[in-house]
Amino acid sequence: MSEFIDRVVIVTGAGGGIGRHHALEFARRGARVLVNDLGTGVHGNGESNSADQVVEEIREAGGVAVANYNSVAEPDQAKAIVEQAVSEFGTLDILINNAGILRNRTLKNMPIEDFDLIIKVHLLGTSYMTHAAWPVMYQNGYGRIVLTSSISGIFGMFGQSAYGCAKMSMLGLMNVLALEGKTHNIRVNCLAPGADTRMTALDKELGIDPDNPRENMHPRLISPAALYLSTENAPTGVVIHAMGGSYYRTETVRNEGIELGTDASFEDLLEHEDALLDLSETRIRELP
Repeated sequence: MSEFIDRVVIVTGAGGGIGRHHALEFARRGARVLVNDLGTGVHGNGESNSADQVVEEIREAGGVAVANYNSVAEPDQAKAIVEQAVSEFGTLDILINNAGILRNRTLKNMPIEDFDLIIKVHLLGTSYMTHAAWPVMYQNGYGRIVLTSSISGIFGMFGQSAYGCAKMSMLGLMNVLALEGKTHNIRVNCLAPGADTRMTALDKELGIDPDNPRENMHPRLISPAALYLSTENAPTGVVIHAMGGSYYRTETVRNEGIELGTDASFEDLLEHEDALLDLSETRIRELP
């Protein structure tokens, strides 16, 4: 029997790609799913009824789901998403923050308005959703929250300064919320996916067709990690990468460092540069 039976799950950005597969997989295991999608394209414009299409898929397979078209990037609408889930299903157990947009441009060529929009959708949108869900989970003494990060933030990717900035911020948010949620059984983790989607298809050099993803880069291969991070026994404060059927943990480490004392100067630091940068021996941070 699946542990997700009757769990209430919100998946944002679930009208297609990775989010759609998250929603389908939760529903297939008995969860009640709110499928949120603004209905826009990857750039954040246009409209569609994609959330209803995913809900129809779920219902045809015998699952339970409702659609929602609110924007995560507006605090009142983010709150309305959570309120709908609670109104429809009575509670909220799991929040998958997946919604996002992308505008690939180097910093030199990116209008500041585009930079702001990406930050608003990814960082603020995730924060608004989590802020709205937190009181419900806090009161229930149970919650699982997944924040979507990216290799663009953790390792960097050319032409994605705004996106990388927003996605790396997920780690900071996770670190703090994992601590704050510990006493009320709210566990917060990051998922860093790699898959063929509408967003990755923006890089024309990759030759990606989002309607016909490569089997080894299929969006469905991300969902096992999302479900794992949503289980009762999930860790907290962990970053999991998922790509092509491979799953691994990324962690923040520090080296042994150098001790120069209270008389330390720039010249002293420069003299010990090799030791300062040496990563042959590292220490891993402790999880919450």
